[in-house]
Amino acid sequence: MDRKHLANAIRALSMDGVQQANSGHPGAPMGMADIAEVLWRSHLNHNPANPEWADRDRFVLSNGHGSMLIYSLLHLSGYELSID
Repeated sequence: MDRKHLANAIRALSMDGVQQANSGHPGAPMGMADIAEVLWRSHLNHNPANPEWADRDRFVLSNGHGSMLIYSLLHLSGYELSID
């Protein structure tokens, strides 16, 4: 999947998640999707097959109302995480 399609998938999942939860703010994940995709895919060291890997990089998002961004990234990169 190319960068544009992945960023759009992040946006779509984030919007849907916020709507389904009836909580959160879709603006943060929608606006940060392009940046998050590049960081997550090209710069952060992580392994969905080994989520407890001690040397993995951590991504901290301080605006909790935008947390659907992280859930979308985890889901799309293969972590065992229900998107429900």
